[in-house]
Amino acid sequence: MNGVTDGAADGDRATEVAAGLTARGVTAVALAWVDNAGITRVKTVPTARLAHAIRWGVGMSPVFDVFCVDDSITTSRHIGGPVGDLRLYPDLDALRVLDAQPGWAIAPADRLTQDGDAHPACQRSFARRMVERAGADGLTFRMAFEFEWFVGAHNGVHDAGDNEPIPACTGPAYGMTRVVELADYARDVLAALAAEGVAVDQFHPEYAPGQLELSIAATDPVTAADRVVLVRETIRAVSARHGLRASFAPMVSAGGVGNGQHLHVSAWENGTNLFAGGEGPHGLTGRGESLLAGVLAHLPALCAISAPSVPSYLRLVPQHWAGPFQCWGLENREAALRLITGTAGSRASAANAELKCVDGSANPYLVVGAVAALAHTTVAKGLRLPAEVTVDPAELPDATRPARLPRSVTEATEALAHDDVLGAALGEPLLGAFLAVRAAEAELFAPSSPEGIVAATRWKY
Repeated sequence: MNGVTDGAADGDRATEVAAGLTARGVTAVALAWVDNAGITRVKTVPTARLAHAIRWGVGMSPVFDVFCVDDSITTSRHIGGPVGDLRLYPDLDALRVLDAQPGWAIAPADRLTQDGDAHPACQRSFARRMVERAGADGLTFRMAFEFEWFVGAHNGVHDAGDNEPIPACTGPAYGMTRVVELADYARDVLAALAAEGVAVDQFHPEYAPGQLELSIAATDPVTAADRVVLVRETIRAVSARHGLRASFAPMVSAGGVGNGQHLHVSAWENGTNLFAGGEGPHGLTGRGESLLAGVLAHLPALCAISAPSVPSYLRLVPQHWAGPFQCWGLENREAALRLITGTAGSRASAANAELKCVDGSANPYLVVGAVAALAHTTVAKGLRLPAEVTVDPAELPDATRPARLPRSVTEATEALAHDDVLGAALGEPLLGAFLAVRAAEAELFAPSSPEGIVAATRWKY
């Protein structure tokens, strides 16, 4: 078999895993993947069928590559329509028992053809391929996403009218009052993630009403993307058990502060962090600076992947700490690329860059794969960063203000369509399907007001 499974050997292992899951009371396993609209899709199998799924996969139509956020279906040159089949193969190494959903486990799935080859539009396979390509040249990464989400209360109706964002707490931004109000809820979120093996670095109330944030430990890029699914669905399940609901949507209230899902990245060669100990700005090595300069140069195209939805561009506005300007700066939270050196004594391990123009409508596998592809392509080019921005970019004079990142899905996707590096990395089937979804969603929401866009997507992510 040319895919990710090894037939009988993996089937035997899956039989053992299934027996252990059954002993723990797990009756079903969700096989999960994330589509081009940023929605986590699943098929589930009874635990007793896990070995069969490992050996032969579980059928899934390729049409889901052209599903939009509202479940309408578009089409693309290579993908679309009712014909064809793929197979979902669960990754046993990434399988986790869901602490907040008793009787359930989840496993990220790779999508293979019926001949056992990787589906050319499989986002997880794309991420793995880009990471392996960089690794073959000695370049590795540590990545971690941050999670901002809105905790909402129901209005007591639980029907189509139950759409308004009612904050589940009333305390001030970063206030201990919110922690007190949601103490049981926050405790259960942290306990569930710990039980699932997710190392949490910190948790705190955020700026917007009802908004919380969680940061987890860095790991390899594919695992970092896997954890996006695990963390978000765990938070969603804990919320439901408390009679609450969670939204990771870019915008929950039109005109307010949105939810980000920022990505932290460090790049390594031969055990050395390329963002520390060098002669470049703030200790960047020459190769580290070249890598970041390359990512910065390609940010307009990368935005189509990292901030891909129509509501993304209601969030990506100046003076909301969303990183809407194509610039970089040390600890500058209004720059799209924020350099973080860490405290003295920790910099060799702690130095990293934060990509701020990322939100929860993004497919995390596409994000990490795209960043890995750009980093690998530009690390050896000897590029230099432009002048650092040390103030709020919005307050600079027009002549010296850095360029704004795209202001719409259409502008971002045009940049992606003309970006040779990302286009070649993604490949036509995946790029074509992704662009088709983005174009269809732009058309879908073209007549809508910001309030209408937010209302239609608030509970989708």
